[in-house]
Amino acid sequence: MFAFEMLSFNIKDGFLEGVVRGHRSGLLTASDYNNLVQCETLEDIKLNLSATDYGPYLANEASPLHTTTIVERCTEKLVHDWTYMRTQADEQLATFMDFCTYGHMIDNVVLIVTGTLHERDVQELLDKCHPLGMFDSIATLAVAQNMRELYRLVLVDTPLAPYFSEHLTHEDLDEMNIEIMRNTLYKAYLDDFAQFCNSAGGATAEVMGDLLAFETDRRALNITLNSIGTELTRDDRKKLYSNFGLLYPHGHNELAVAEDFDAIRSAMEKVPAYASIFSKASGPLLSTRGAPSRSDQKGRINDGIVFLF
Repeated sequence: MFAFEMLSFNIKDGFLEGVVRGHRSGLLTASDYNNLVQCETLEDIKLNLSATDYGPYLANEASPLHTTTIVERCTEKLVHDWTYMRTQADEQLATFMDFCTYGHMIDNVVLIVTGTLHERDVQELLDKCHPLGMFDSIATLAVAQNMRELYRLVLVDTPLAPYFSEHLTHEDLDEMNIEIMRNTLYKAYLDDFAQFCNSAGGATAEVMGDLLAFETDRRALNITLNSIGTELTRDDRKKLYSNFGLLYPHGHNELAVAEDFDAIRSAMEKVPAYASIFSKASGPLLSTRGAPSRSDQKGRINDGIVFLF
């Protein structure tokens, strides 16, 4: 934090800093994780978590426990803590926290669109949505009768309306374009988030600039890997890359025309921050020998690179 920021920090953010420090003290320690890896049953996990901040959320869960139950209760704690901080935040911090949830909102809307195309049950779709990506009108999306109506509801009733109105039309909401739609929305969202952080300046711009640059580079890498061997043209692939990041613009130009892993690695290794990561990719982790098909090879490479990152 810069010195001049510390002069007025406590006026707006002192209370929430205390809350965050309290949450930090509640994080699981190395000793907690050592105990968890020795657990042989889900009941043992519950017992070990009972002395942590997760204990109250699992205390009333009856046996037999399921893995999904533990995940849901731990997620419930995260959402509860996040919502409390959001209600205590000032305008700028509240906007920042809203931006952090937009990625989950995009995933939820894409899930609803996919479910609508396949005529899935409304409640089943809502149960699969991430809690941090929920918004007041999400249930209305699930009852849309067609893609045109769904597009209208998204534009009118959701925080993602600007991203839809500027980058998509209702013709784009068909099954062939679901993943393209997701990546188009993420591009608009990340560009908007980066612009907001830069306008905030100070430590926010410095720290978030690095985090968002890594995220947009990671997405550019995944888009490239997943589009190799598909009908997506080079120009369309490039349109899905964000307008910032360590790879922007020269790395994006090379990734847009890459057709194999060697070309992708060549583009990534030109960025010093990623050169050391991809030097590890020459080992057996990304070996494609014996792979029965091109799709299996691509999947193996994708998993390996994500693991390295």
